[in-house]
Amino acid sequence: MSAPAIQGTCDARFIQVREAFARNFEARGEVGAAVAVELDGTRVVDLWGGSGDQAKTRPWNRDTIVNVYSSTKGMVALCALTLVEAGRLDLDAPVARYWPEFAQADKGEIPVRWLLSHRAALPAVRPLLPDEALYDWSAMTAALAAQAPWWTPGVRHGYHAVTYGWLVGEVVRRITGKSVGTYFRDVIAGPLGLDFHIGLADAEHHRVGQMSDIPLPEPGSDAEQGLGLIILSDPEGMAARAFLNPPSMARGPNVPEWRRAEIPGANGHGTARDLARVYGALASGGRAPLLGPDALALCHAEQSLGADLVLGLSTRFGHGFMLSQRRADAAFGPNARAFGHPGAGGSVGFADPDARLGFGYVMNRMGPHILLDPRATALIEATYACLG
Repeated sequence: MSAPAIQGTCDARFIQVREAFARNFEARGEVGAAVAVELDGTRVVDLWGGSGDQAKTRPWNRDTIVNVYSSTKGMVALCALTLVEAGRLDLDAPVARYWPEFAQADKGEIPVRWLLSHRAALPAVRPLLPDEALYDWSAMTAALAAQAPWWTPGVRHGYHAVTYGWLVGEVVRRITGKSVGTYFRDVIAGPLGLDFHIGLADAEHHRVGQMSDIPLPEPGSDAEQGLGLIILSDPEGMAARAFLNPPSMARGPNVPEWRRAEIPGANGHGTARDLARVYGALASGGRAPLLGPDALALCHAEQSLGADLVLGLSTRFGHGFMLSQRRADAAFGPNARAFGHPGAGGSVGFADPDARLGFGYVMNRMGPHILLDPRATALIEATYACLG
């Protein structure tokens, strides 16, 4: 079968990105995907191609949006940091100042900063929850308020894979009176003209790309520590609870309940263009910068580094954003201040303030890698090769 036609625009300087994007279809099993790059506030790459469903019966179009899993976390972090910059949120204040019920189970002294840096020791709810709780904001935030920490907060970090969104999002809601999806739409998506949604209206479901299942990695492969194996290694443990409690998480993102709910740790829907636009605005400043210098510095100020108690490998975080890992296959380019967030299966968005660059990649064929997928890495490497 011939490779699908690549559509969109690409400046001549970035032809290597187009070539790498095409190779992802030819050699890396891509089904449908998009990639975008902004440089100094100008869009220089905006490409898409392939199929919007796994059976390859409908095309991936310019306005195809897709679930980006944890790439959503960067959007939630941005919501919180706009409140920090406005003086409405103090990172060193106890979470309970804004959310009094959070003080249950000896959590009264946990600062907001630890929610953003995965140090709050709340990556999961221990009691098994009913399926419908996944789509019920009040049920999930009440369960997290009652949950005791899984380890001593602040001492170690562990990836709050899905709970991050409810934890940070509830703080945003308590301060603003708006759900995090509404606040994001009003303060960030609207002004930037984004087609990115945390809680997707039913009228938009028809243009969502269908996601595949997450495959188990082959034994001995470089992805052997994939999500599936983490969960299977201890089905009743903390990591399994983090990814599969409520059990309806196993239904995945291709159901209307998932799409319409606000699950801001994992269910943002958007395009590569949107990720590149947000991160491009952060990287370049622009005429109306999203964050001033002090708040921007918080994005890449390292807060957590080392062995991750949930994922079982080394991770590195700033305030809500993942930072480049200290390994070549998990880096957001060569510059130390780059920050962003990958999503399960392969999507990623990041900003590089030193290169004044914003990058976004989304796809619908899930890979097994926890951090960066080889398809994204190839596109990132091609982007920086074009910068010389």
